[in-house]
Amino acid sequence: MPAKRPDFMSFALVEAEAAVARGEVPVGAVLVHEGKIVASAGNRTRELKDATAHAEMLVIREASRKLDAERLTGCDLYVTLEPCAMCAAAISFARVRRLYFGAADEKGGAVVNGVRFYASPTCHHAPEVYPGIGERPASEILTSFFQNRR
Repeated sequence: MPAKRPDFMSFALVEAEAAVARGEVPVGAVLVHEGKIVASAGNRTRELKDATAHAEMLVIREASRKLDAERLTGCDLYVTLEPCAMCAAAISFARVRRLYFGAADEKGGAVVNGVRFYASPTCHHAPEVYPGIGERPASEILTSFFQNRR
C-alpha cells in the first residue's frame, strides 16, 4: 500500500488559526519542496506593520533563503485564501510550480477573480492552479473572524 500523501493544506490552516490568535486576517500558507514543507507562515501585516507581510510573501521569502534560490521552480504553494494581485505577482516572479488555494476571494483575489493575473499577457510565468482545496474550513475561519470583528 502506498504511503499516504501529507495534507499540506491542513498545515496552512494551522497557520491561519495562529494568525487569528495574533489578531491578523486568518490566511496561512506553506511552501513545499520535494514533498517537505520548507516554509510556513500566516499573515503578519499588523504585527510587523508591513503591508507586504502576507502569508504568501513570507513563505516565498523564507523558502528562497532556505533553498538559496531566487526561483522556486520545483515548489508548490498551499494557501488558505486566493492570492491578491501582489501575491499572485510574487508567486509568478518566484516561478512557483503549483498553487493550491482554499477559499476564493471575490473582493481581493487576483487568480480566478479580479484581474486574473495569470491570464494576463504580461504574466511571464503562470503556476498550475488548483482552487477550492480545503475551501470549507478556510472559508469558515475567515467568516468567523470577520463576524467576531463586527
